[in-house]
Amino acid sequence: MDKDFLWGGATASYQCEGAWNVDDKVESMWDHYLHEANLENGDIASDHYHRYEEDIRMMKEGGQNSYRFSLAWPRIIKNKAGERNEKGIEFYHKVLDACHKYGIEPFVTLYHWDLPQYWEETGGWLNHEVCAAFEHYAKVCYESFGDKITKWTTFNEPKWFVVNGYKIGNYPPGYQDTQKTMLAAYNVMYASALGVRAFREGNYKGQIGIVHSYTPVNGVDDTIETKIAMRYADNYCNNWILDTAALGEFPIDLVAELAKNHDISFMQADELQIIKNNTVDFIGLNYYSRTLVKPYTEGETQLTFNHSGKKGESKVLIKNWFEQVKDPNNETTEWDTEIYPKGLEDGLIEAYQRYQRPLYVTENGIGVREDVTVDRVNDDYRISFMNDHINAIMNAIDTGCDIRGYYAWAPFDLYSWKNGVEKRYGIVAVDFENNQIRKPKASYYWFKEIIESQGALIKRRPFN
Repeated sequence: MDKDFLWGGATASYQCEGAWNVDDKVESMWDHYLHEANLENGDIASDHYHRYEEDIRMMKEGGQNSYRFSLAWPRIIKNKAGERNEKGIEFYHKVLDACHKYGIEPFVTLYHWDLPQYWEETGGWLNHEVCAAFEHYAKVCYESFGDKITKWTTFNEPKWFVVNGYKIGNYPPGYQDTQKTMLAAYNVMYASALGVRAFREGNYKGQIGIVHSYTPVNGVDDTIETKIAMRYADNYCNNWILDTAALGEFPIDLVAELAKNHDISFMQADELQIIKNNTVDFIGLNYYSRTLVKPYTEGETQLTFNHSGKKGESKVLIKNWFEQVKDPNNETTEWDTEIYPKGLEDGLIEAYQRYQRPLYVTENGIGVREDVTVDRVNDDYRISFMNDHINAIMNAIDTGCDIRGYYAWAPFDLYSWKNGVEKRYGIVAVDFENNQIRKPKASYYWFKEIIESQGALIKRRPFN
């Protein structure tokens, strides 16, 4: 690996900070949604708000040289008028100062799903005014922290929060409506372009990108019907984010297909030109698995997501588009996520060839149930998972891909949205029941050795 390669861990503000109503932070849409539904929430989470220095010091002691985290819009902007919350801004200055104190490069996301509830009440991402509000929020962040950050991203995983929030309905605001999904998707990608434009116009140092929940698409065979299904799946899973952010255009065949039965008049020529003119400098790819598909021409659309940890509950079937299927030869987690590192290698090569942008693997990890009351969690399964996926990155680099970083999800256990805290991803255990005690897992020490060797200790192999 290049000596400048970034090795780190990734978190999200809502999933780790806690302190949901501390220091004038206002309510987020997730605060409101989980409180109203009486579901397990992130009110305390990993208490990173009060323990950030300990967590960042442990990253340093674990050999990591970068920390990917998100800023909380409801912690920084008080209201629709755009008033700054100086206490929230001061908190992030402390986090950034701790990063620099320990030689950790911050890699900062502006939006990781926690929209202020005062905007959600006006329609959230269905309200076009939120695009301008995001641009204002982005400018406040650039102005406040621009001298301490050189790697910015506008959004984390637009596909995931848009589709789950507006089409599947398992995330707030809980809609199951294709027209609303299209409108929210457009507004998010337009807001992202506004964030890029504001960054460029302000001449801030560094680079700006976007982070995508990447699921490279494979087909069950080489028939023309399967290839058509693959294109539908790629547009649904990847292209409306990556083509739009990196090439400046929504996939025209996707727009044409949706226009057959839906209104696309919200797509405005002047805004499409702003999207075209403000593409990203780099792409962050969060990889957990691929999407394996076959044609789906009989039956209705079914979209369900596994939050229970009971295998077999996930379904992705879109009428006349595609059906996502499982490969019986591959292992899956309890949450139906296929373990398939070759998908990362193939996907990185495909993304680099298509977009010719530097790439970062901004999330990669495995969620499992673990007993953290032991002295050390011996998570050999996580070590194996990380080894094979870092190997996949190295294989892609060997073909000429420009890949500049790897971020484990996560540097410590955190709240996993509607999966609560039983689904653990961290390389450091957090005992949520016992004063938030932190204890490094076996994977923490293994990752340190990998970093110190610059990847030389990775068990290398080609994937068939």
